[in-house]
Amino acid sequence: MNNQVDIADVDLEVRPPKLPLLQMFRIGLFQMGLGIMSLLIAGLLNRLMINELTIPATLAAAFIAMPLFVSPARVWFGQTSDAKTIFGTHRSGYVWIGAVVFAIIAFWTTQVMWQLGRSVHEIGWNGMTYGWAIALGAMFAIYGMAISFSSTPFAALLVDISDEEERSKLVGIVWSMLMVGIVIGAIAVSKLLPCTGAPPNEISIYANGDRLAQLQKAINTVFVIIPTAVVALSFAATYGIEQKYSRYKLRVAQNHILNGTTATEDKLSLGKALQVLTASKQTGLFFSFLLMMTIGIFMQDAIMEPFGGAVFGMSICATTQLNAAFGTGTLIGLSSSGFLIVPKLGKEKSTRLGCYLVAASCALLLVSGFIQKTWALQASLTLFGFASGITTSGALSLMLDLTAAETAGTFVGAWGLSQAIARGLATVTGGVVLDIGKKIFSDSSTLAYSFVFVCEASVMILAVWFLSRVNVQEFRTDAKQAIATVFANEID
Repeated sequence: MNNQVDIADVDLEVRPPKLPLLQMFRIGLFQMGLGIMSLLIAGLLNRLMINELTIPATLAAAFIAMPLFVSPARVWFGQTSDAKTIFGTHRSGYVWIGAVVFAIIAFWTTQVMWQLGRSVHEIGWNGMTYGWAIALGAMFAIYGMAISFSSTPFAALLVDISDEEERSKLVGIVWSMLMVGIVIGAIAVSKLLPCTGAPPNEISIYANGDRLAQLQKAINTVFVIIPTAVVALSFAATYGIEQKYSRYKLRVAQNHILNGTTATEDKLSLGKALQVLTASKQTGLFFSFLLMMTIGIFMQDAIMEPFGGAVFGMSICATTQLNAAFGTGTLIGLSSSGFLIVPKLGKEKSTRLGCYLVAASCALLLVSGFIQKTWALQASLTLFGFASGITTSGALSLMLDLTAAETAGTFVGAWGLSQAIARGLATVTGGVVLDIGKKIFSDSSTLAYSFVFVCEASVMILAVWFLSRVNVQEFRTDAKQAIATVFANEID
């Protein structure tokens, strides 16, 4: 297929219509679906592996982090969506195919998980069990690739269909819908699944045939119905949006005219894209900020449910509702940021405020552990979510500003790479820091978990330091020069 942009066919005076508010919420349905899937994969399966199947927590955390560790593919997927079309679209076709694949893989991942649990119970850790463990890790990796294949072009679509002045509002709505999905997922899991505690004395569920059959049936049903609904949401969110509202070809054509070239949009190879990405030190600084910020927000993600169980004695259903508390706070934070905080304070100041509030929330989580009041834990998590929402909204708005429109998929892929790697590191790091805390404070679970929160707050303060060194104008100047040079070299 010839993807060349014929400037003669692009009327630079005719701009696509502005994205209406209702359409912003419609687009957010895709993110809502991702939120539901995130709850199923990173919350439900994590709990099942550790509590029900007695798979070692370190191994379970590695499985959950696997989709994030394959995230370098995001850069390639983003660059490919800049250059190649699917179903005549640069973004939507990728979203649809990725959604179908991750829905199918999610179901089969649970089937491999059951087999690994059975092997651990019946024959222990031998060659067969290690084989199932490798297979499960591969399934999580494939799932992560499908998520990246879908979500990176979707993020680039947000750049394509919006102008800078309306972008913070679009980001606030779309990422708020992600939190709506997490809340919906948490409520659905707590209502649809058996509300029982973990097996006593780490006895595998495979020792109880009746309970195993009941749980397997419920889980398998969830992983058929919910992913199918998420695929439907993905189509509903994006169908027709790109054709009507995308400014992608217009921006590419404008750039070619400004640079005196007629280069085609598929001329920018992966190698050339990397030249653009590394043209400014600001890219590295913002990459580092995203890394620290994401670790600071999500280090507690892997250990929060165990924290509720070990320190507060909460049941599985109760710890699941912690996701709803965090998600509700994040939803409020994202919504208020997009409409109020970011427009009033600006993107950088809003992001810095969010980082400081996250650090303060870690301190409140520490206090809640010492007083051992469930309401204090839930309140602290709600505030933590609110702070995370402010931070995320500001950072995502900055991310889109630090994105060259002509290579939006490439830059968004790079920023997505930073966040995904950081979440994977946070998942694993939370468990590692907790184990260190348990060794240092062997007589107190509360102090062991508090050690995690102290480290988390410290990382967030480091993120503020990196943010203070980011200069958007310098990035734009360097990026434009790099893109012009690359296109000029291609013509030469």
